[in-house]
Amino acid sequence: MNNTIRGGALALLATLATPVLAQMSDAEREAWVLGRQQKAAQAMRAAAAAAAAPTSAADADEGRRWMPDLGKLLATGGVIQVEGAGGGGLTPWALITGYGTRDSYGANAHYTYLSTQDYTLRSYGVAVGIMDRVELSLNKQELYGSLAPLADLKISQDIVGIKLKLAGDAVYDQDRWLPQLAAGVMFKRNNGIGGLGAVTSVKQLGAASDAGIDYYLSATKILLDQSLLLNGTLRLTKANQMGLLGFGGDLGDRYQPMGEFSAAYLINRKLALGVEYRMKPRNLAADHEKDYYDAFLAWFPGKNLSVTLAYVALGDITVYNPKRQRGAYLSLQAGF
Repeated sequence: MNNTIRGGALALLATLATPVLAQMSDAEREAWVLGRQQKAAQAMRAAAAAAAAPTSAADADEGRRWMPDLGKLLATGGVIQVEGAGGGGLTPWALITGYGTRDSYGANAHYTYLSTQDYTLRSYGVAVGIMDRVELSLNKQELYGSLAPLADLKISQDIVGIKLKLAGDAVYDQDRWLPQLAAGVMFKRNNGIGGLGAVTSVKQLGAASDAGIDYYLSATKILLDQSLLLNGTLRLTKANQMGLLGFGGDLGDRYQPMGEFSAAYLINRKLALGVEYRMKPRNLAADHEKDYYDAFLAWFPGKNLSVTLAYVALGDITVYNPKRQRGAYLSLQAGF
């Protein structure tokens, strides 16, 4: 196509210049034609470059638009709690996971290992924060026994979470007392019991159901001048031990409001020290469930990685191993 246009232009130019060319010698005519060809080629290259430049810029802008901006302050994405939501270790916060601002997004993959005298809990999954407004999470929990008579115990459940920011901004509303508010839902399904012979379902332990939904409302306030984060969460739940022992039971099968509280102090911009307390329902005669609490230290070496260590107390877990369960908690989170 370019060669056709170029040839046509030269032909037209030669026709218009015929009277002049007739007065030139052969050498002068060849030099004149060669000069015209070079100028035409330069003009066509310039036109092609000009046409391509806007497209390249548009492509670059489009690529940048789909890249996460990592615009939030370090540590303000929180860590991931054991049910997959952004927050502390035990309770969700109103903060949206990841470091994407309202014009971007963030995501992470996380793994948590919690060990007590008689049990081990593993929790892992992924979470996505969209426009600092919506959080979606997918998480799996696995509980293992380590001491007779539950040494071979294995229970797992899947959790799908949705969180929506309702009002306020924990970081930028420093001149107001209004906290950041978010509402969330956790859809939970217990996958049954292994290692207990004929006992294969949480319903055989007295649970009313092997699936349930938790509803919660969280309020989070960050006081930057004091390097302090405060959070309160109200949860409506039927879950026994977060759902690992089913939902509802022989002592009760109704939604109950449970309070959950967190406080964290930012020692420096990369290190936070905090405590949490989580109230629990008591629905099963076979499980004298107690409230949870922990003390944690979270390290944020950068926006792509966080490490959380904690001392955690989970109270009694079933009447078969009646000791108060205390132990250590390690959580790793990688993302943006």
